[in-house]
Amino acid sequence: MPFRIRRERAAGQTDLLESYNVDMYQYSPDFRRQLKARVMEFGVPIQIILESTFRLDEPTAQFDPLSLSPLSDRAWNICTTLYYKAGGKPWRLSTTRSGVCYVGIVYHKTDPTIGNRTACCAAQMFLDSGDGVVIRGEYGQWFSPKTGQFHVTRNVAQGLLTKVLETYELLEGKPLREVFLHYRASINDEEYEGFKSACPSGVKLVCIRVRRESDECRIFREGTRPVLRGALLEINPRRGYLWTSGFKPYLGTYDGWETPVPLRIDIERGTEDIAQVATDMLGLTKLNFNECKYGDVNPVTIGFSDAVGEILVSNPLITNPSPRFKFYI
Repeated sequence: MPFRIRRERAAGQTDLLESYNVDMYQYSPDFRRQLKARVMEFGVPIQIILESTFRLDEPTAQFDPLSLSPLSDRAWNICTTLYYKAGGKPWRLSTTRSGVCYVGIVYHKTDPTIGNRTACCAAQMFLDSGDGVVIRGEYGQWFSPKTGQFHVTRNVAQGLLTKVLETYELLEGKPLREVFLHYRASINDEEYEGFKSACPSGVKLVCIRVRRESDECRIFREGTRPVLRGALLEINPRRGYLWTSGFKPYLGTYDGWETPVPLRIDIERGTEDIAQVATDMLGLTKLNFNECKYGDVNPVTIGFSDAVGEILVSNPLITNPSPRFKFYI
């Protein structure tokens, strides 16, 4: 169907001689997103696997080697993911701190046929146990085509973080000491006041902008090895560059294709030692239970924002999406 007709029908335009269900045009055409969104009401997470994934032969030059991972990687991915979705914890970080939760702020635009400013806001919370929770916020005109950024109102920001902290209390049942917000785009004063008002008295709130800046900073070492993974370049007490990709001494290799690009970390609101922030950030790169990797480039609070957003907006008619992170990967 032409894009113009889909856009008109999604907006509620009817035809003179043809009748149809307007709601169907609010759904994503992506089968995977639809399926994952709809099974949430049954409380059973699923794992979608392509038939080619079960091929027992290793990649060869006869076909694209990037289209299929080595057999050992595929076995790891399937077994670890199924174990996590069945309720187990494959591993937990040794550097976690009790009473601390990390929250990734997520924005995802709805289908372009609905409007180019409409978006869904959400939050991903990761506990010190390593488990994840997803909280969907409100739909609204959060995207600005002029600035290319998302911003919500004070009340929406307060309501979103309030739901997150209520879920934390329900799951953890222990005092909360610190909340770290991770996001790609800056938050404004109105949003900060909303987030801050949601935090109970005595709970510290730290807002951190995280993004990869390929044209800002690179480090080159003498010899044939790139910069070490985990290296931190502290610019000032509120800004630093963290290399989450790079040479891994334990493995004796670098598995990348280019000069490692660092994460730029900016502590925009609140106070915390930049080294502690970087340590937490590096740990969060190792909570991907869905892929056989030593560590991701992005922390899990940021790295899964697109995947979570796609599932959340795939079917806006689902009123009670599951808060469990395992339903979104």
